[in-house]
Amino acid sequence: MKVAVVGLGLIGGSFAKAYKKDGHTVYGFDLNRTILGYARLAGAVDEELREENIGECELVIVALYPGDTIEFLRKNGPYISPAATVIDTCGTKREVCAEGFKLAEKYGFTFVGGHPMAGKQYSGFKHSSANLFNKAAMILVPTRFDDIALIDRLKKLLAPCGFGTITVTTAEKHDEMIAFTSQMAHVVSNAFIKSPTAKAHRGFSAGSYKDLTRVAYLNEDMWTELFLENRDNLIRELDFFIGSLSKYREALSEGDEKRLKELLREGKQRKEEVDGAWQR
Repeated sequence: MKVAVVGLGLIGGSFAKAYKKDGHTVYGFDLNRTILGYARLAGAVDEELREENIGECELVIVALYPGDTIEFLRKNGPYISPAATVIDTCGTKREVCAEGFKLAEKYGFTFVGGHPMAGKQYSGFKHSSANLFNKAAMILVPTRFDDIALIDRLKKLLAPCGFGTITVTTAEKHDEMIAFTSQMAHVVSNAFIKSPTAKAHRGFSAGSYKDLTRVAYLNEDMWTELFLENRDNLIRELDFFIGSLSKYREALSEGDEKRLKELLREGKQRKEEVDGAWQR
């Protein structure tokens, strides 16, 4: 099939490489002409995506920031084939899906919100790979949950990427959950590394430090947009976290060994409960 990939960064570049590896024709677009040229030289893209050929594509993957995704769909919606399926990859879903569903209804194509749960701390096409999504989860937000034919078609369209699981949800539930599972991790990591002590960590750090600070290295432009779009959910999680941390500080300040041990035990038990629920 012919696949359009809009935005050739880490995520878009990995989609392009995955579909090329599976033998499909990939039309690519990136505002950075140098990146587009490099993607073509690397064999990840066959041709540049234009208004004239986007209508030939059965699948259109838009790997841009939320605001840019909406702008692209508004501008190019009239040229997308009514037979095409359009999937975005944004980290928040409410605003993108609201506009995407509206434009899809206007122009006749199928829009489905998407969020591949895969990535690296480094961005850009040079870090993309055909196997980035291997065994990863893909979250999909369709207009209807009872459209079995659509879900089946989406699974076939995404098969070349090698996703391990497909989760179907609402835009609201997605943003609520992602505030906890992804955005909070980035906020905590980014704030934690600002300690003056961090400069002297070499020789004293091991797995715990590396695990906690990996995502502190982030794309500040993208994450600022995502955090602000989902600020209601993120603030709620932050408030709970700050309140929870204050309990540990209070126990330490008062030298309350019993309370501190209770807090640590509660956290360990919660981790066991969460892992058990996930495994089931």
